[in-house]
Amino acid sequence: MEQVFKRTQILTNHLLQSSPSSQTLSSNACLSYSPPELSENYAFDIKDMRKLIDRHNLEERDWLFGLMKQNKLFNPKVRGGKVFVSPDYNQSMEQQREMTLKRIEYLLEKGAFKGWLTEKGEDIEMRKFAGLEVCSIYDHSLFTKLGVHFFLWGGAIQFFGTKHHHDKWLRDTENYSIKGCFAMTELGHGSNVRGLETVTTYDSNTGEFVINTPCESAQKYWIGGAANHATHTVVFSQLHINGTNQGVHAFIVQIRDADGYICPNIRIVDCGHKFGLNGVDNGRIWFDNVRVPRENLLNSVADVSPDGKYLSSIENPDQRFAAFMAPLTVGRVNIAISSVYQSKVALATSIRYALTRRAFSLKKNEPEVLLLDYPSHQRRLFPLVAKTYAMSFAANYLKMLYVKRTPQSNKIIHIVSSSFKATFTWNNMQILQECREACGGQGLKTENRVGQLKGEYDVQSTFEGDNLILMQQVSKALFAEYMAAQKRNKVFKGLGLEHMNKPCPVIPLQLTSTTLRCSQFQMDALCLRERDLLNRFVADVSKCKAKGESNEQAFLMCYELAQDLGKAFSDRAIFQTFVDAETTLPAGSLKDVLGTLRSLYALICIEDVSFLQYGYLSVDNGANVRREITKLCTELRPHALALVSSFGIPDAFLGPIAFNWIEANAWSSV
Repeated sequence: MEQVFKRTQILTNHLLQSSPSSQTLSSNACLSYSPPELSENYAFDIKDMRKLIDRHNLEERDWLFGLMKQNKLFNPKVRGGKVFVSPDYNQSMEQQREMTLKRIEYLLEKGAFKGWLTEKGEDIEMRKFAGLEVCSIYDHSLFTKLGVHFFLWGGAIQFFGTKHHHDKWLRDTENYSIKGCFAMTELGHGSNVRGLETVTTYDSNTGEFVINTPCESAQKYWIGGAANHATHTVVFSQLHINGTNQGVHAFIVQIRDADGYICPNIRIVDCGHKFGLNGVDNGRIWFDNVRVPRENLLNSVADVSPDGKYLSSIENPDQRFAAFMAPLTVGRVNIAISSVYQSKVALATSIRYALTRRAFSLKKNEPEVLLLDYPSHQRRLFPLVAKTYAMSFAANYLKMLYVKRTPQSNKIIHIVSSSFKATFTWNNMQILQECREACGGQGLKTENRVGQLKGEYDVQSTFEGDNLILMQQVSKALFAEYMAAQKRNKVFKGLGLEHMNKPCPVIPLQLTSTTLRCSQFQMDALCLRERDLLNRFVADVSKCKAKGESNEQAFLMCYELAQDLGKAFSDRAIFQTFVDAETTLPAGSLKDVLGTLRSLYALICIEDVSFLQYGYLSVDNGANVRREITKLCTELRPHALALVSSFGIPDAFLGPIAFNWIEANAWSSV
């Protein structure tokens, strides 16, 4: 009891005594928002930089942005005294789908899609790309639904069809009186198009094709537009003529009548709710011996005569399949390009936020430090800015490659689009995740866009080709180029492989800052990796084949090298487009900043583990690369606002935290 009393007395004295060192606590001044434009300077003309990275149709882009900002269909909301537009993701799946359709109808009425299918030439092709890019910045569902209708359904009629198909279908498609979808993917087959199980036969008595879903795994799956709105589809099916399978062909099939009712012998079921892209009505389709006229075969590659004879100028089935699939690369092109713009949205939002948000003081009684003044924050974001600029230049190259396509260039377009689609979409997901974290808790809010974009764009890693499979296709193509050059005893030509004809580059034993920033060294390092991995890949595949393995099995056994080679090809090809863009500029601040960005992009590629894994860099040189990256990030800090402002994305299409985030969250904004 005495011990308890002593403890109570000590505690009482402690609570009642007044310490001579105690001070009256005073509250800190409340935080206030200061626009970064007041403190950040532009060392170069951001309009010139935008022209360089957007390259084409800037006026049309801005006009389309304006159409969206001025109409209530695009869900304008005021936050912090500014208007922002983005879809209302709190709506039900059904509501989101109807809003997507209404937005398309509004843009159609305003002439946004004029000439997309009825005009020809490079100008209209580039205008289509620009329009779709702007739509992707607003909403992935809008981008996807337009892409399916104009580029997949419409593109199939353009490229697989002939004049009578064009005359009958294209104008009605452009006017949206016909709503098309694209029935290729099945429950059992996605990337492996040759393995599709839907079967079509020909009835010479009636002059009709009969399309059938023979088993559950043959049901068409994930068909965008099929669940609610599409009236017609292009069905990809095995064509059996007189008991012989002639391979996959495409047929036009009406799936709904003028009143919106599903046509006879067709069954359609909704794919259901997804964790993103709910403004697209994905559906599943079964065909129960559906009959279509002979003229509904898209016959640019092959045809069937009225009496049932199979006709094609391409006798080799593999070549026929390749010719048939070549036009579909536009889907990969569009996906690759759109992913770059999501990276821009995320980086513009997160960097503007980091230019105004503060955290912790380094010294007592000093202001808290801006997030972007922390070296760690610079290191997490500036390499992604460099990567996004690099992807922008590569996307422009890819668009021009596609627009200027010829039958001879189809193989190159396939390889480059496969490589860039995989690389860009992987990069985009990395960028979205890093930006989400860089925004802290604000990155979780749907209205701030960054977190929501992760769910919306995750699907790009697998649709229009699984990224891993696409990279394996790239490596197989490089293997074929190597073997062909060796067989003909000729030099490498095309795909940027001309460096294989030169002496092998040598990396210096000691990498200085000057060397690391030299574009020739950077190109040499990337070429060295690609060259060595291609040699290793050829050697390993050849060893497997020498042991009796088939070509396909040999490739499968070397899949790790195939992935590394695909990445090496992509990094080098993207870097080349960066260098090409830089060389178009006269001397000046714009070129200087772009040179810094180019060096940063090159060094984050060289920082990749493969350079240590395969012995291209010593451990010491690897450390030198990392130190130089940190220096480059520091040098880019004064240009942060200018670099993201050059993306040309209107304020309304970013998240509220990119601007006055205090006012946007104030009680008055509730």
